[in-house]
Amino acid sequence: MHGLIGLVDTTELLAAELASNAVRHTKGPATLRLRWRGDALRIDAWDTDPEPPEPPSQLTNLVEVEDGRGLALVRACADVWGWQPVTRNGSRGKCVWCELVVA
Repeated sequence: MHGLIGLVDTTELLAAELASNAVRHTKGPATLRLRWRGDALRIDAWDTDPEPPEPPSQLTNLVEVEDGRGLALVRACADVWGWQPVTRNGSRGKCVWCELVVA
């Protein structure tokens, strides 16, 4: 509807990576949200683990690392990404997000 068909494959990949990380690294609930912001599609993944995500420092040698490959994909495919601590109803957690800008 918004002319975003070109972002479908990348959006599915990044949403799956962020959601699977949120589920894998927390014992509590997790939430995935996609928002259209006029010029960018934003993907947010919230979980109850307050620890920051740690992508590999180098994008090379990803075959050898056990963790961080998903965030390396996010870093490589998204136009911008980040994380922020979140406090909700007395519970601490984090939101990891990325954006895909429509060219």
